[in-house]
Order: sequence, then C-alpha cells, then structure tokens
Amino acid sequence: MEDRYEVADLVVERSRGLKVTFEDGYVADFDLMRLRLWCPCASCRSLGERGEDVWPRPGSPTPLSITDAALHGAWGLVITWNDGHSTGIYPFEQLRLWSERPPDQR
Repeated sequence: MEDRYEVADLVVERSRGLKVTFEDGYVADFDLMRLRLWCPCASCRSLGERGEDVWPRPGSPTPLSITDAALHGAWGLVITWNDGHSTGIYPFEQLRLWSERPPDQR
C-alpha cells in the first residue's frame, strides 16, 4: 500500500467525528454526519441508491454519536453508531479519497 494510504494517527471523537493523519502528513477530518451518510455497507449504499435516507431512520436516536470504533486489519475502521449500525467498514484508502474529493451527498 502506498504511504498516502498508510495511517500514522487516528483519532475518534465519539460526539464529533474522525481525524485521520496519513504517513505523508495529509490530514483528513470527518464530522459524524458525513461518516454516517457515507457508510459504505451494502444496506446503506442500497438505501442511498433508492433515494431513501441513510440516516436518520425511523426511531434513530439523536444526537448521532459513535459508540465504538475498531481497526479492521491494517486497512480500515469499523464504526458502531448509537443507532446500533455497525456493518460498514471504512477503508483508509477510501477515507483519503473522500477527503480529497467528497462524494455527492446521499
């Protein structure tokens, strides 16, 4: 993997978001809403493709927050949200690319 996708530091702030510093010094900063709306899991992608809201869903707790975050090998991060959702794996390469060129809002 290229240095530009290797993570040097990762800071998860449960009520704020995620800050990723890559080996080449690039810093990617994500707020909670962007991370939740851009969840890469199949369920969330499917909702977005159908034009449905990824979040909030009926009965979603507010405010949005992260309850847990864990590394998925050396290449990604699994986030557990306060609505119980935890199936999205956020690859570090994808986080870098999203930071450089954000996708359209779902």
